[in-house]
Amino acid sequence: MNKERDLSKYQIRTDLAIDEIEGENKLKGVKFKTDIINGIKVTNVELDSENDLNKKKGKYITLEFEDITDSKNFLNVTNTLTLVLKKILKLKKDSYGLIIGLGNDKSTPDSLGPLVINDIIVTNHMYILNEMSTNYKRVSAMNPGVMGETGIETSDIIESVVEKIKPTYLIVIDSLASKSIERLNKTIQITDTGIHPGSGIGNKRKEISYETLKIPVIAIGVPTVVDATIIVSDTINFIYKNYAFNKEYLNNPKSKFTFNNVNYLKEEIKEEKKEKEKLLGLVGTLNDLELQKLIYEVLNPIGYNLMVTPKEIDFVIKKMSNAISNSINNSIHDIDKK
Repeated sequence: MNKERDLSKYQIRTDLAIDEIEGENKLKGVKFKTDIINGIKVTNVELDSENDLNKKKGKYITLEFEDITDSKNFLNVTNTLTLVLKKILKLKKDSYGLIIGLGNDKSTPDSLGPLVINDIIVTNHMYILNEMSTNYKRVSAMNPGVMGETGIETSDIIESVVEKIKPTYLIVIDSLASKSIERLNKTIQITDTGIHPGSGIGNKRKEISYETLKIPVIAIGVPTVVDATIIVSDTINFIYKNYAFNKEYLNNPKSKFTFNNVNYLKEEIKEEKKEKEKLLGLVGTLNDLELQKLIYEVLNPIGYNLMVTPKEIDFVIKKMSNAISNSINNSIHDIDKK
């Protein structure tokens, strides 16, 4: 007896708005445009209250780039992120910022927030002593830790600090989850909607936002982990793309000595549905979403839907944190003025 299985309850985890709009042309309540700034791809997504992404109303700005460890890319990312932050913050002379680094410094993929905080230029103590240059605005910073260590809801710690020191805005930095291998450590998302700590790995935590704190909250996040589901489903698609590429180029004399070294994902490949079904069988008849949900259903019940991070995460996370901390410092303070 054939029974169609309902896969709608299986949700693929992602914190990135851009993951949801990829390949879509008409989405309710969604406006987006893409620009190139300093060689960096910048996508601006604006969501209405009711939207097909099921995300909060607000702005979601995404920077996409290549290897952050490359010195040129590092500089371009830093300069572009600085421009984006200046535009979204719109600071006044008397603005007082609280910078929060979410995450666990004992877990490398989750250590982005604490690492960024280490390099933030904090000035509030100098303002208290009346010894601060006018080129530097008032800033405090903290790492509230994670609930598993403190036993206290992170948002409760932040609410208490905000109530006590009364900043005029908040910047929150956190590691995110993506449903795209290609975006791991190559994407930065900035949003004015706040953040749900731990949501990318399925934890339910109280949000940190304007609604809870009554001050603007800017969230900066980098996808550092991806579900095993995504890796498996992408690999299945890569198998077909590699097959189609080799089939098209194998008999081409011009590609005789080069096709094995070409990144076939960046080549224009004519995909044929019948060929895909012939190679992959019933799995080849599924679209991307159906394939992801099917693999999720297979892996999740047996505990094999692991959260995975690249092997070079130790080096990359430090470079990424440096780029973000430099951008925050440059966007808040008039460092270049004498």
